[in-house]
Amino acid sequence: MTKFTETTTEYLCIGCPLGCRLEVDEVAGDIVEVRGFACKLGEEYARQEHTDPRRMVTTTVGVRGGPWARLPVKTSRAVPKGQVRAICKALRATQTAAPVRLGQVIVANILNTGVDIIATRDMPGAA
Repeated sequence: MTKFTETTTEYLCIGCPLGCRLEVDEVAGDIVEVRGFACKLGEEYARQEHTDPRRMVTTTVGVRGGPWARLPVKTSRAVPKGQVRAICKALRATQTAAPVRLGQVIVANILNTGVDIIATRDMPGAA
């Protein structure tokens, strides 16, 4: 008979302003219990973070022909946590040209993730 050990992992929930301390119990790779949440978002966050952690990426890219050298950008949605460094590395080498509008796609489908990189501010062309 195989004996499985239960492991407990703790997380700090960022789903709402309460910041609940969550505990996820796992046996043989299956989540058996989530504790510590005060709202539905907490339970969903714990399950997501435990099985497939994701992060939003915010950074800057180079811009030519604008009044500033860098343009702030972000991912259109969260990406797998393990790909954050590779995405940042790819964006360090990225250049775009002014003018740029807020919400404009700067890089479509970054590293084949299905996630776009979008501008988070307007960047006028040089006057």
